[in-house]
This record gives sequence, structure tokens and C-alpha cells, in this order.
Amino acid sequence: MQHKQRHGVGWALLILVLLVTLVGAVWVGRLTTKGYQLYRQALAQMPLPQKVAQLQQEEGYTPLEQLPQTYLDAVIAVEDKRFYIHQGIDLIALVRALLYNIKSGSYDQGGSTITQQLAKTMYFTQEKLVERKIAEVFMSWDLEQNYSKEEILELYVNSIYFGEGYYGIGQAAQGYYGIDPGQMDFDQCTMMAGVPNAPSVYAPTENPELARQRQRQVWRRMKQCGYLTQSQAQRLGLE
Repeated sequence: MQHKQRHGVGWALLILVLLVTLVGAVWVGRLTTKGYQLYRQALAQMPLPQKVAQLQQEEGYTPLEQLPQTYLDAVIAVEDKRFYIHQGIDLIALVRALLYNIKSGSYDQGGSTITQQLAKTMYFTQEKLVERKIAEVFMSWDLEQNYSKEEILELYVNSIYFGEGYYGIGQAAQGYYGIDPGQMDFDQCTMMAGVPNAPSVYAPTENPELARQRQRQVWRRMKQCGYLTQSQAQRLGLE
């Protein structure tokens, strides 16, 4: 009798697992469909080449070769250290962000790559919706298929928001320092690399102390990624 009961419970659990899996698959399928539709609607309003051309005409747009290497290294280190090896989506960062969000019960970390952030800036809102995130993934694949890593990085640094009404590193360098971005020194480069994470918090004119704290985070990430020599790290107090 007990054997039959255990057998019955086992079948009930199996059926329950199958039902939960089926419901989950349907839910994921619906969200993926919604995300794809959102992606297609965005392209229908403005195709990617046209959107890129529009961005390149913005005031202050600065070609990659005119930007200091220090600034580009700092951006890669703090935003997307695997930028040059992933195909638009960093699965390691996504899993890490997911585990963090589950543990903290929040949606603080998104695990977005530079390509995903560019897709969001160009086409989508800042709403933390799953279907928007999926649309962002589709657009990221488009970007990676049609543009080089250098082109994507150039578009990214010329489109992100730096606070105080400045969009793109050209406007930010002029607005905060009164210089062209190619003239930025190490301190200015690493400061600007940290601001877009939270412009209202890290804008150096608004919260200089918080901006400096964020800059130190940039330095630490640069050290971890090998963009600083040992002597540089020592001078910055990181050793």
C-alpha cells in the first residue's frame, strides 16, 4: 500500500514539474514574441543605417581615432571588459547579474554589454521590462552583424548621457572642461568614463565627491583589466 502511495506521489510530482515547465515555456515564448515585435517596430520607424547616420550628424560627434586611448580603455574596463570577445551578449555577466538580483530581491544589475546599451540608447526606453530587454538583444545582434567593434564603441561613446544636458563625449568634454575630447588628460578621461553609470549622481559639477569615488572605481577596474601599470597603480594609491 505504501509503495503504491509513493508511486502515486512520484507521478503527481512529475506531472507538476511538466506543467510548470510548460507554463514557463509558454511565458518565455510570449515575452520573446513581444520583444521581437518591439524590435521590428523600432526598425520600421527608422532603419538601423538611418539611425546611425542621424547619430553621426549630432553636434560634438567625435571619431574614435580622435579620442584618447586612456578614455577608451577606461570605458571598456568599467562597462564591458569582454567587449571585444562577445557577440553582443555577455552570458557570464547576465548570469552574474541574475544571481545578484535574485539574492538582493531587486533589479539593480542588468548585465548589459556596450552593444546592448547602445541599442537601448538608440531605440528603446529606460523601462525595466523583460520584453524591452529581449528587443534590445535582437537589436544588439543586428549591430554586431552590421558594424565593427570599433564602430559600435564609437557610436556608444557619442550617444550616452553624461548629465547636465550633455550627450556624447564631445559635448561632455566641452561642457565640463571646455576642451575637445582628444585633449583630455588621464584624470579627465577616467572621470568621464565613470559618469554615464549614473549621470545625476556622478556629474562632477553636481557631486564632486561622489564623482571622485566613482573615478576610483574606474581606476580599480582598469587595474584589474591590465590597463594600468604597477607604477600607475601605486601613484593612484591602488597598491
